Amino acid sequence: MFYLDPLYLILALPGLLLGLWAQMRVKGTFKKYSQVRTTHNLTGAEIARHLLDNQGLHDVRVEETQGFLSDHYDPRTRVLRLSPDVYRVPSVAAAGVAAHEMGHALQHSAGYAPLQVRSAIVPVVQFGSSLAPILILVGFLLRFTTLAWIGVILFAGAVVFALVTLPVEFDASRRAKALLTQSGIVSAEEASGVSAVLNAAGWTYVAAAIAAIGQLLYYVLLLTGGSRRD
Repeated sequence: MFYLDPLYLILALPGLLLGLWAQMRVKGTFKKYSQVRTTHNLTGAEIARHLLDNQGLHDVRVEETQGFLSDHYDPRTRVLRLSPDVYRVPSVAAAGVAAHEMGHALQHSAGYAPLQVRSAIVPVVQFGSSLAPILILVGFLLRFTTLAWIGVILFAGAVVFALVTLPVEFDASRRAKALLTQSGIVSAEEASGVSAVLNAAGWTYVAAAIAAIGQLLYYVLLLTGGSRRD
């Protein structure tokens, strides 16, 4: 089985460990700054609405969604959805997350190229990510490498998605920090808390990219080291 292969552990373990560390850091940092109220006592929903209106994005709706840190911006419907801990709470953590998602809305409005690329490949990545491991496994077990390579190519789409996500997320965080300080919503001291929350979240995307690259390398090495039957 793939998961018992030492080579798989060597290539996948760094990304997996970094991902676990990043998730723990995000939760810990968010919890810490969720207990710190902003000077203006504005909830995440109020901050998002204020920033959107200031940028002329009056048509973007702000809605509450369920789940922990399930916050996201949907460019298809132009809706910014915030989790309860962000939507309802006037904290430094909520301010950072709300402004970050508003940053995605600003990217969408400005035609930010990496966001457009990511949005365009989402359907392909969703299809390829679920089908690729099956094709690779079947192709490898049957020694039908053409089928396995098709799976590798499909999985490569997930790697591209993870890499394109990096500039999208880091740019959204950069916009968020600038908007919050320029608008005076957070003080200089609170801005450091916002940075801590967003920087912690950024590591989750770095970990995802490293894990995807490691898994792709494993598939490639697995196939190039095996026999072929075309």
